[in-house]
Amino acid sequence: MSSVNKNGKHSMTERDTKVQGIFDRITDSYDRINTLMTLGRHAQWCREVAQRASVMPGGRLLDIATGTGEIALAVRRREPRAEVVGVDFSENMLAEARTKPGADSVTWEFADAHSLEYADESFDAVTHGYLLRNVSDVPRVLSEQFRVLAPGGRVVVLETAPPRGLLKLAVTAGMRIVLPLLGRVVAKDKDAYSYLESSTLGFMQPTQVAQLMREVGFTDVDFETKYLGTNVILWGRKPGP
Repeated sequence: MSSVNKNGKHSMTERDTKVQGIFDRITDSYDRINTLMTLGRHAQWCREVAQRASVMPGGRLLDIATGTGEIALAVRRREPRAEVVGVDFSENMLAEARTKPGADSVTWEFADAHSLEYADESFDAVTHGYLLRNVSDVPRVLSEQFRVLAPGGRVVVLETAPPRGLLKLAVTAGMRIVLPLLGRVVAKDKDAYSYLESSTLGFMQPTQVAQLMREVGFTDVDFETKYLGTNVILWGRKPGP
């Protein structure tokens, strides 16, 4: 679980610091390995997240764990009249995001997903990709998203999921071989991608994530699995008009 200081703010745990360091190290290879691991589907899923967020002209969208900005920029291309804010707790990832085409039209900021420095009900939509498996307190992170969403606002989540069913053994074995191998060959950082492999295989099933979303207050929660069940898009809504 997360650590909370006397002001009610999240204090970085040892795990948080480790994860932050990993993402600071793998910035240069992150997009390439996402593309290789998903056979090019990652960009398509980011576009689907942007579509499901349904931010309107003049609306405000917060993309948490924005990484290199794939989802934030997909939202920007889909609705150029919206205000898009992309946040991450890796300064190196933010630096990479700022180099992308169209990045000047997005606000990029440092933020801890456990303690967002934004007012209540200040965004019309919240998105994030591969955030929840990397945080120390999933319910708190989801509660923060619920807090900053305006009534009627939507949350859309792209996340990994541990394989299950008939292909579980084959997919698990493949991930245990391929991710560290890509980390060693492409990123020159086997340890970082060994962590990403273990965090994927050890994460919750989509049904469990969906239940946590309901418990913090989201309604109309549903999900769709992708890529042999190893990735999932979940969505929900904050009650309101």
